[in-house]
Amino acid sequence: MKSAYELAMERLEAKSPGLHLNAEQKERIAALEAKCRADIAARELLLHGEMAKAEAAGQTDEVAQLQRQLADDIRRLEEKRDREKDAVRASSGS
Repeated sequence: MKSAYELAMERLEAKSPGLHLNAEQKERIAALEAKCRADIAARELLLHGEMAKAEAAGQTDEVAQLQRQLADDIRRLEEKRDREKDAVRASSGS
């Protein structure tokens, strides 16, 4: 007897068959993920250092601006990663 989860997954698969990636595509997507994580970590290191300096100097407006900048940078990097991953997924077996 199948669980409700298994039945739901079968119905979902029937409506829109899953995307099957080849080894090269999986490798490229993993590399994109790793690069994005590294880029985000680099931005965090840089901006957290600048935030600490601004905080020590009592520049609360500067700290808030740097926090917004970090959030924007992370969002931009993740959006770029997602676009690149979509492009890899769209390239069927090339």
